[in-house]
Amino acid sequence: MTPVAAFAALADETRWAVLQALGAEDLSASALAARLPVTRQAVAKHLAVLEGAGLVESYTAGRERRYRALGAELTALGRQLEGIGKAWDARLARLSRLAQDLDR
Repeated sequence: MTPVAAFAALADETRWAVLQALGAEDLSASALAARLPVTRQAVAKHLAVLEGAGLVESYTAGRERRYRALGAELTALGRQLEGIGKAWDARLARLSRLAQDLDR
């Protein structure tokens, strides 16, 4: 999964809602459609995008196809964002120290 693909997939509110639901429990496209204000066909398309981005995976449970969020992938993405945030914090701290030194 690339961060660009993941963020492109998550840029849609419905896909974000699908991922949130799958974070709580594994669900089928029909079960997701019952919870969301979209059709089952639309949910299936959103699931395909999320699966293509590596954020969810599908499996067969009896006669039903269920989907689950991939926690490890989401954790890795979160760590990348955290690293970017820490780098920005360090830059801002350096700027703050420079500004304080100029005031002296």
